[in-house]
Amino acid sequence: MQYHFYSSFMYIDLIRGILGYKMNNLMNNRAVLTCLRQGIKLTRSHSELSAYAVRDRIVVGNRDVVGPGYNGTPSYIDRTDFPMPAIRFRANTPDVLALREKEKGDWKKLSIDEKKALYRASFCLTFAEMEAPTGEWKSIIGISLFLSSLAVWYYMFCKLYVYPPLPVSFDEERRLAQLDRILALEMNPITGISSKK
Repeated sequence: MQYHFYSSFMYIDLIRGILGYKMNNLMNNRAVLTCLRQGIKLTRSHSELSAYAVRDRIVVGNRDVVGPGYNGTPSYIDRTDFPMPAIRFRANTPDVLALREKEKGDWKKLSIDEKKALYRASFCLTFAEMEAPTGEWKSIIGISLFLSSLAVWYYMFCKLYVYPPLPVSFDEERRLAQLDRILALEMNPITGISSKK
């Protein structure tokens, strides 16, 4: 037993050394050591377990805890990758409890509506409902087109009212006159446009 106690402290010192914790405060040392010791412990006392049970019972209310849950907490989440939630979807009512007693017998005696009621008491959505398309793409495309139209209107506003007009040298006849002048002066005659008379 003393060897186990010694090895757990060696383990704690090893972790502190690897992670490079430099704690000057005694309170921080105690807090870290307490956390690491509790991580090494494999069992909890009965009082700790009952405290967890009371806390979790308050959270789930009158619903049955049927499994460990996605991350160990008693919560209901519809997920396709983790199809069994920790608690049932609906609270226990007298009708559901009567159906659960009937469920313990032969399932062939249950009607389709009773089977659906049992399923809906345990789960909110079916797999088909979880994987059904949401239609979110319509709003995404609508918002994208709206923002694009705003950008076009902003461009038109800037072109008409913000930017100054282009210089006269950008007119078509001025550009043709400039081309005629380039040809007349034989600019860049070897490879340019003046070489193609």
